[in-house]
Amino acid sequence: MRIAVQGRVSLRGDYHPSGNSNAAIGAIAAAMLTEAPTSLKRFPRTRSTEAMLNVAQQLGTTIVEDKANTIQLLTPHIQTRILDPTMTRDIAASILFLAPMIIRRQHARIDWLRPINRLHTHLTALHELGQTVDVEGHHITVTAERWDTAELVLTWPSVTATALVCMLAAGLGRKTTIYNAASEPHLRLLQHQLVQLGAQVEGIGSNLVTIFGWGDKPGPADVELPTDHIEIASIAAISAMNEGQVDIHDVYLPDMRMILKVYERLGMDYYLENTPENGDHQILHIPEQRHLKISRASGDTPTIDTAPWPGFPSDLMAITTVLATQARGTTLIHEKLFDNRLLFTDKIKAMGGNILLCDPHRAVVFGHSPLRGEYIDSPDVRVGLALLAAALCAEGETIIDNAQLIDWAFHDITTKLSTLGAKIEGVSL
Repeated sequence: MRIAVQGRVSLRGDYHPSGNSNAAIGAIAAAMLTEAPTSLKRFPRTRSTEAMLNVAQQLGTTIVEDKANTIQLLTPHIQTRILDPTMTRDIAASILFLAPMIIRRQHARIDWLRPINRLHTHLTALHELGQTVDVEGHHITVTAERWDTAELVLTWPSVTATALVCMLAAGLGRKTTIYNAASEPHLRLLQHQLVQLGAQVEGIGSNLVTIFGWGDKPGPADVELPTDHIEIASIAAISAMNEGQVDIHDVYLPDMRMILKVYERLGMDYYLENTPENGDHQILHIPEQRHLKISRASGDTPTIDTAPWPGFPSDLMAITTVLATQARGTTLIHEKLFDNRLLFTDKIKAMGGNILLCDPHRAVVFGHSPLRGEYIDSPDVRVGLALLAAALCAEGETIIDNAQLIDWAFHDITTKLSTLGAKIEGVSL
């Protein structure tokens, strides 16, 4: 998929974010822990959630469209104990199906075509919980073993490893304490879902979680997915660097505190509005911003670095780098969590961005840099959205190839941007 983007168009209007696709992915797997129905509201139709639903259907789940953005999942039986390559090749989060498979079928095999070392945290946790695990090449087999009490420390606060352990603890253990758990908003949603199914969870949304298993059969669940804080933050950045005036609805402030603190350092102005009908959610107003200027409160060049939640999320590093090119001043970007995530900066440099890549983890951004339209290709979903942001504030037209990757995590985001005034059109290949 290729799109043409006209730059220098100010965005105006109200923006309604979709449900969190990462939360939806975990909720689909958790729905299969029970024979009872699970309703998922504010469900985002992204490429990632569609891939997850496709695997769930192959395992025996029936999907019913209740109404707009609401689906109901029902899994009376899990029909196979094997996740074959056709199920795992499209989405790495398919590892989460291991939990319902071994809880309800006691044994499962996964044919994993990706590097096994990416599952180090997951497999270590399974061993520590007493599960029988055998790895031969790309084949992983797991046999369920119940436990009374267990304590484990995750070797890394991995989101999928935490989700996997939480589900197993609810279905196989009596009492399980998890140290160094991931605490992203989508983990909080999953833990609340487990409570609805019958488990008791202490420390929801924290790095120390204790789970008491449900004992009897788990029941039904009625889950409302949270709005996507990554989408909200991305739209705020796009509006700020385009001199836009956008009001973003359904914002849950606890999920945005660190993000907004970083944006303040890049000179972004915003204000929040409480509305009675939104309950604990607010409207995030992004007023027109003529000149972004880096804040140097300490006198030093500000550093923006990623960290496990509740630190600044790596998923926003690309678009924040683009935002920094549009702010007057110098910023050091430090990607501490993942390798090679800053290699995309050569694409922003080709558009006129003044960026010095120090090494695969650090880049210095010198702003303000006027950007110009170019032909660029998107390597992944988060960079794709950052390139779209750069294109929207660049002079002239930008062609983005592989733009379908943006839809992997964000529901219909280009259409929603178009309603704000963005000029984005598909281009024939």
